[in-house]
Amino acid sequence: MKTPQLLILILSILVHAGTCFPAERGRREKHASWDDVNVVAHGLLQLGQGLKEHVDKTKAQMRDVSGKLKALNGTLAELDRRQQEESGALKAQIKQAEEKDKLLSELAEEVKTNVGEVKRQTEDISSRMDRLEEVLTGPALDSNDSDHTGLSFIQKLMAAQNRRIDHLVEKIQQQQDKLEKQSVHLQALHTKVSHKRVKSHKRRDEENALSDGVKHIQTEPGLNRDCHDLFVRGHRATGIYTIQPENSQPFEVLCEMTSDGGWTVIQKRQDGSQNFNQFWDAYKTGFGSLNGEFWLGLDNIHSLSEQGRYVLHVELSDESGKQQDAVYKFQLDGEEKKFALHLDEESGDQEKMLSTGDSGLPFSTADSDNDLAVDVNCAELLSGGWWFSGCGQSNLNGKYPRKPWQRQGRHSRRQTMFWTASSGQGSSLKSALLKIAPASINQ
Repeated sequence: MKTPQLLILILSILVHAGTCFPAERGRREKHASWDDVNVVAHGLLQLGQGLKEHVDKTKAQMRDVSGKLKALNGTLAELDRRQQEESGALKAQIKQAEEKDKLLSELAEEVKTNVGEVKRQTEDISSRMDRLEEVLTGPALDSNDSDHTGLSFIQKLMAAQNRRIDHLVEKIQQQQDKLEKQSVHLQALHTKVSHKRVKSHKRRDEENALSDGVKHIQTEPGLNRDCHDLFVRGHRATGIYTIQPENSQPFEVLCEMTSDGGWTVIQKRQDGSQNFNQFWDAYKTGFGSLNGEFWLGLDNIHSLSEQGRYVLHVELSDESGKQQDAVYKFQLDGEEKKFALHLDEESGDQEKMLSTGDSGLPFSTADSDNDLAVDVNCAELLSGGWWFSGCGQSNLNGKYPRKPWQRQGRHSRRQTMFWTASSGQGSSLKSALLKIAPASINQ
């Protein structure tokens, strides 16, 4: 019920109540009538208070609805803006496709024109040759024997020339057929390119975003920055290649070529043929054989890492044959920062194999103690060089467990290469492979 109607009803009740009191009643009933009026007035006050609370509540709801409408309008405006941007990009792509279509059409038309011109010239030459043959054969019937012999030679020569011309015309026709087939093939390729344009542009934008801020320096002709660069240039066979990262001398690496791209192997353990218990200088420059076990060298790994954003792929297998792997975002500082390692896990079978803080983990060897342990040199205790935060997390450059007695006892077991699983229990490893590639390889 609306407020004016309610007030009219209340006034009607008051008037009706007033008419119900007889005029002849005395002043003694006057006070009772004022009490009734007070009761009605109190009721009206309560009713007004309730109406005020209802109005306030309605205003708050209206403000809430208004805020939601504004947020919805903002969302619709943002969607409209994105749609306009996508429409503009699509129009640009369509325009590029149309320009390529036009270029292909012009090229095909030019080829057809050239072929027609060749045909016309060939027919003209053939016609001239026919007329010349008629001129030469006509007088031959009235000439003497010597003239007839000369004309016969000329006729044979002309016949040979005609055969050559016919052969050339046939080749020209074959070339024309090939050009037409090439034109059809180009049209098919153009269609495929148009279908893949959106994916290609998206991948290019992502690669540009990953390489944003990276300084590129031209390398020597014929050399590549890493194994993925070799993959992009058409190399598909796994093997040993020579590369030259930016600001570095050329060096040989083992490239593992997969369907996704080329991976540069930086460490390989498989049979214990190489001793990994080396000092700082050896780990800095690298050691071992690319055909067997090896460590690529911290200087070389750093030169690869500083070219842009890379990922590290760790592949492990233990004595029971169980395979484990993990992928990390990877960065390695230079020697001035003790080749500190920065990792951010992307995927893997375990929760953590290696963990680094914001400042990274410095590399340690027996003659260069840079680990985070306070009273012990982890590299000297566990053998090999590694990025040690403490002495119990992982060490993929420890001794290779070749003999049974090396697997007995906690101390000797921890000297072998190992990593700590998520359950907290260590497991000796049989093989380890560390390889890196640009971050764009996983996209």
